Amino acid sequence: MFDILTLNSISPKIKNQLKEDNFSISADKENPDAVVVRSFNMHETELGENLKAIARAGAGVNNIPVEKCTGKGIVVFNTPGANANAVKELVICTMFMASRNVLESIEWVNSLKGGGDSVVKTVEKGKGQFVGHELKGMTLGVIGLGAIGSLVAQTGIDLGMKVIGWDPHLTVHAALNLPTSIEVVAEESEVIKNCDIISVHVPLNDETKGKFNEEFLSKCKDGVILVNMSRAQIADGDAVRAAIDSGKVAKYVCDFPTDDMIGYKNVILTPHLASGTFEAEDNCAVMAAAELKDYLLYGNIKNSVNFPECSLGYPECKARLCVFHDNKPTLINQLTKLISATGANIDNMISKAKGAVAYTMFDIDSQLSETVMNELACVDGVIRLRVI
Repeated sequence: MFDILTLNSISPKIKNQLKEDNFSISADKENPDAVVVRSFNMHETELGENLKAIARAGAGVNNIPVEKCTGKGIVVFNTPGANANAVKELVICTMFMASRNVLESIEWVNSLKGGGDSVVKTVEKGKGQFVGHELKGMTLGVIGLGAIGSLVAQTGIDLGMKVIGWDPHLTVHAALNLPTSIEVVAEESEVIKNCDIISVHVPLNDETKGKFNEEFLSKCKDGVILVNMSRAQIADGDAVRAAIDSGKVAKYVCDFPTDDMIGYKNVILTPHLASGTFEAEDNCAVMAAAELKDYLLYGNIKNSVNFPECSLGYPECKARLCVFHDNKPTLINQLTKLISATGANIDNMISKAKGAVAYTMFDIDSQLSETVMNELACVDGVIRLRVI
């Protein structure tokens, strides 16, 4: 029986994957085998010795101490694509809001309350100040062409926009799923200088922090609309406000409000709402639960941010040994020698690396003794062992 701790309100559909005969799910587990989390900040959370995995019901993992987890052999999963449609819909919604001055017009109409019979005349006289632009015919730039970016690109094309995309880390799988009408460029500058609206869909890291800076904005078309559904720190706030004041940026949209942006002219802020749909919450919970189930029961890893994707399917052996270790030569050879010295036969194995760390699974035809397990754990570079 595996104990699963939930640190946020998680969709009850998680139980569709984590059946009661193998898993116990609660919000008050003291020493859980795994954690399911949404936005709860885990950086001050104690990571117990029993903790094997953390599943983030969403894409970003900034609220999880990933590096610390890696050092303890704790697999951190996320759920890429599960909330993609929800985010895409809010991106498109805010593009309409920004280009058609929707918020300003609503606020103005609300200010007319109490005007009596004169309201109709006032509306007809004043509506011209809110005339905007149609999305059709505009050029949309999409930075980051993963699950969300590709959907934004496709919807832009469906709306009659020209779409230019850029992604320095574009995978073959992602490229095959892109709409054929999108123009994928080799340089980000092609997006920056040619687009009326730029929507960014990248993780926050050292490479992307402050992307919307003075240099970036200076290369944009005058009157550009910027949409940031990634993280607040993608933008340099001072640079964005200065660009708004100069007219270089017509509107700035962000799903992560900060004090310096709240109430600023031509800034549209939503309260981390992009993935906030009941459907997305269900999708993320179901995917997170499936990832945990496959790992806890069988040792297989999919959609981990800190360890490589690795699978041996369902075990058909006496024991499956899972080893987290440094990615360095001769280590696997040491492990296989120790296993073979016991007389056990390795029926199957797989080893995958991700940067400085690696994950190896051995399907063995007999159980390993405590003594052998201790010897394996003492091999230099071994981080953690699990036997299934």
